Amino acid sequence: MADRALMPDYLRLLALFGIVVVNVQFIAFPSDGGFFSASSQMPADQVATWLVNGIATLKTYGLFSFMFGVGLAFQIRSAERRGLRFGKLYRNRMLGLTLLGILHGVFFFFGDILVIYAILGTLLYFWRDWPVRRLVKVGAVLLVVQLLIAGALSLVTPEMPDDLAAFERAVMTGGSFWEVAQYRGISFAIFLPFGLLYQGISALGWFCLGLAAVKSGMIDNAAHPLWARARRVCLIPGVVLSLAASAVWQWTDSPFGDALVAIAAPIATLGYLGLIAAIARPPGPWMARLLKAGGASLSVYLGQSIVLSFLFAGYGFGLWDAVGPATVVLIALTVTLLLMFVLTLWLSRFPMGPFEVILRRITRAGTRGATT
Repeated sequence: MADRALMPDYLRLLALFGIVVVNVQFIAFPSDGGFFSASSQMPADQVATWLVNGIATLKTYGLFSFMFGVGLAFQIRSAERRGLRFGKLYRNRMLGLTLLGILHGVFFFFGDILVIYAILGTLLYFWRDWPVRRLVKVGAVLLVVQLLIAGALSLVTPEMPDDLAAFERAVMTGGSFWEVAQYRGISFAIFLPFGLLYQGISALGWFCLGLAAVKSGMIDNAAHPLWARARRVCLIPGVVLSLAASAVWQWTDSPFGDALVAIAAPIATLGYLGLIAAIARPPGPWMARLLKAGGASLSVYLGQSIVLSFLFAGYGFGLWDAVGPATVVLIALTVTLLLMFVLTLWLSRFPMGPFEVILRRITRAGTRGATT
């Protein structure tokens, strides 16, 4: 592993743990409010909610989006090395992500990001040859635009009607798998345009920055001075500001709490990238296995939703809105660790995760023998 860039491996691993503690609130609690609507709010639950929103919300989404841009650049490198037609491969890959994302959104988690990534990733394809400077400028502008949109949406986002909230509770606590799927399918259709507006623009910005990081060589050089600068300038201020914004969101009546969390997110995310660069060193045996499992990020991401959905929905263990946020976060982290353990066993016999196999087959469908 010392012969390859290690920063993407560490980045994927940390992002997977961060994104699950954000997503699980919309699997385990009413969708209108997440952790805030939890029936249990003991001191430990309040601290867990504050920490998740302050440390992870929108930050790990940024890390995931950054990795998408990095992945595009790596795919271009691989296609060029093999002499393959990248356009057809990439088109198939976006179609594969769309298919998996729709199934994920309908059956397991209405807040799926794969469809959003496929839509925006199609646009990124046409920007793939842009120089680094342009990618950085456009990426930065998109992040700023997203902040303006987030501020506006924080003032106009409506609350869920009481009858719809009652219907959600009835379905999630006593519905069959197919009844829950019908409800999630409707929720997914509602969420998708909102997700594109609220998160999509910043995701595209991080796509650009990830692609620029590969083109500039930064992703291959964890000791690059810009990573050190991001760590020094953004990490502590970004985390402190995020935690303060989370406190405002949680414990005050300010309508701008979620907007403040969104404003702090890019700063903290840049700091996280600098921190990840600092810890991206050749790992020991156990960390190497964990990083390898984290490399199957699609299988981990989808596996998280599949397992957690079964644990919390009425057709499974029925824990929906039955335990507090602190317990839910602990469950989510434990599930992720168990999934990675299972994947280490899987990867000892197979070259990639199960969902990576499916996506690869879709990506390479009809391209065998096609060269540039």
